[in-house]
Amino acid sequence: MDPSGLQVPPVSHPFSVQPPFYTASPPQEGFCPPPSYESTALPPGSLPHQVPMMMTMPVPQALPGCPAGLEYLTQVDQLLVHQQMELTEVILGWETNNRYVVKNSMGQQVYFVAEENDCCNRQVCGPLRSFIIHIQDNFGQEVIRLTRPLRCGSCCCPCCLQELEVQSPPGSPIGYVTQDWHPFLPKFTVQSATKVPALKIVGPFLDCTCCSDVNFEIKSLAEDVVVGRISKQWSGFENEMFTDADNFGLQFPVDLDVRIKAVILGACFLIDFMFFEHTEKQQN
Repeated sequence: MDPSGLQVPPVSHPFSVQPPFYTASPPQEGFCPPPSYESTALPPGSLPHQVPMMMTMPVPQALPGCPAGLEYLTQVDQLLVHQQMELTEVILGWETNNRYVVKNSMGQQVYFVAEENDCCNRQVCGPLRSFIIHIQDNFGQEVIRLTRPLRCGSCCCPCCLQELEVQSPPGSPIGYVTQDWHPFLPKFTVQSATKVPALKIVGPFLDCTCCSDVNFEIKSLAEDVVVGRISKQWSGFENEMFTDADNFGLQFPVDLDVRIKAVILGACFLIDFMFFEHTEKQQN
């Protein structure tokens, strides 16, 4: 029964095989169990100006040992990421700061995401640019910060691979996403705050993904078990041709550690910049 009184049908998990790192064993220290709610009603006038008249996810209670703001992730196994379209990019082809809305499977907004960058960096470096991305809750409070340094984008340079640091403000690392060298497949490692590998992300051969969804599979470290997926969803010929506004779907185990969920969310934005932050109009 949903806290609002509505009957919510059970969601079947798309992955039937569970690897050892998230079996139903006693919670480890720092693991955040699903929260309960005191109220599903948000105070009038409490939402920031970015999200007026939008259905938002109910506010969870604070949980011991869980970074503030990540309580939203404890009860979800799917997220939808929608990039907002910028008219300046469509008309002039000038790169602007990216903005996204993150929703749960019920269409309720969970986070608002905004890139912080300068004009010179965006226009000169394009998709390879360094950035700071701020992820805010529905009250405008920053709950996750993503930092990407400037690195070479050539697969021929294994000494200069991409990396993303995921922080819980005011600057405490909660995990990393590091690119693994491979001659033709996108591969990444999801790491904990102490840089201990937790999961792998493996994408397809990207030259063969026209007019279809692109799936980056989240796998165990041995890459023998699929535990989730980051899917870049095909949004139609016109959108793909003339804009770089992308839509993504994320799936992961509901009982996965909340910090690793936050790192997987960060990996989605790194993948967007590396492989989909361009249009045919901009390239020409």
